[in-house]
Amino acid sequence: MQDIFSNLALGLQTAMTWTNILWVVIGGSLGTIIGMLPGLGPATGVAVLIPITFGMNPATALITMCAVYYGAMFGGSRASIMINVPGDASAIVSCFDGYQMTKQGRAGPALAISAIASFIGGMIGMVFLVFLTQPIAAAALKFGPAEMFSLLLFALVATITLSEGNLLKGLIAIAFGLMLSTIGIDGMTGIIRFTYGVESLNDGIDFLVIIIGVYAVTEVYKNFKDTNAVYKLDSKSIGKVWISREDWRRSWKPMLRNSPLGFIIGVLPGMGGSIATFMSYALEKNLSKRPEEFGKGAIEGLAAPEASNNACSCGAMVPLLTLGIPGSGTTAVMLGALMMLGVKPGPTLFTDHPEIAWGVIASMLIGNIILIIINLPLAIPLVQILRVPTRIMLPIIMGLALIGTFFLNYSSFDFIIVMIAGIIGYMFSKLEIPLPPLVLALILGGAFEQNLRNSMVLSDGNISIFFQKPISVVFLVLAAGTLVYALLRRKKHAA
Repeated sequence: MQDIFSNLALGLQTAMTWTNILWVVIGGSLGTIIGMLPGLGPATGVAVLIPITFGMNPATALITMCAVYYGAMFGGSRASIMINVPGDASAIVSCFDGYQMTKQGRAGPALAISAIASFIGGMIGMVFLVFLTQPIAAAALKFGPAEMFSLLLFALVATITLSEGNLLKGLIAIAFGLMLSTIGIDGMTGIIRFTYGVESLNDGIDFLVIIIGVYAVTEVYKNFKDTNAVYKLDSKSIGKVWISREDWRRSWKPMLRNSPLGFIIGVLPGMGGSIATFMSYALEKNLSKRPEEFGKGAIEGLAAPEASNNACSCGAMVPLLTLGIPGSGTTAVMLGALMMLGVKPGPTLFTDHPEIAWGVIASMLIGNIILIIINLPLAIPLVQILRVPTRIMLPIIMGLALIGTFFLNYSSFDFIIVMIAGIIGYMFSKLEIPLPPLVLALILGGAFEQNLRNSMVLSDGNISIFFQKPISVVFLVLAAGTLVYALLRRKKHAA
């Protein structure tokens, strides 16, 4: 316990510098704005804003990306509440009661409870994050190649079976990502693979280029058909952005109940905020004494998923920091950016660079306080951003994407890759194939292959190495169980 508080004090020392506080404010504000814009979401926001982290030290870069992440969690529900258009998938549930409250003339309380619930969920998630990361990281230090392979296999299986619910499409995305990860020089043999004579591919495809393409450029392609879109917004009818005593009485228990639920879901690879919000909404409706009011403007129907969503973002940081495994699509993007900065998240991060690991954790505490200050008094001015026409936003997004792509490797060939990646992302969206499994496989594909081959070398080709240690067996059983569960669920839905 004493070690935890001393580490947290070290983290606060890192996070409380003027530079890092400034970037928390900037990142949180930009994240809030990006979260509000329909269709973008935190993963796209982090991908687009990667260029601003170039030249930063790793701690400041990760603190900034985290601020964008949970800032988008704060802002994602704004569009849901005001215009019934979710900022991202995790904000869909906020439409159910948030927009109904706006139609009833209660947009102010809806915006207020959204910010308050996000703050409470984030703070409760922070408490769990502080006390769980160190034990998990210490356990992960005992992992060998076989254990790491089993863990990565579980992460991939969990992502394809739980992130979007369609097993076959998830498998397609994983397979495509793994294939892309094999392009270039084989690290163990030095053989050039799958480049087809294109020398620019000898070093492989930069996963950050793919990430920028499938998120940022794809969003431009998807929205290009309606460049004159402008959302109608009546800001005069919002009223006072605060809640009554009755609103608080109905909301505080749902917020406290669903924050731990959201955190647990966030820790599990592949689950994500959309599953956390739907589960918390369903739980609260089942527990409510007034279930008939849900979907008609029940304030607890907005408070529960908002608290769960922000706690989920804290939970997603646990596997990223302790195991180097992204817990969501957004943390997958963050993992890629960190690896470009020379930092490899995982158990050694807490021993080799404790100031980075604990600085990020402490910055999330500070960031939640800053964001509640931003999102309550400035709620009405912030929602005016929804008036910005698409024809202005799309060129800005595309410009940031191309600038970021060029500065990754100073290679004009990457422009071709990022545009092709945008087309692939657009095709995936039309075919309803999930992107997070592709991104996760692309980032983890190298480690997945390396740990498999290292395990085979250590055991002289005997697969029994994966069943010799309990940790490896546990992850293999979890992977198999997750796959069986997905198959049974699909069979049940088909029936």
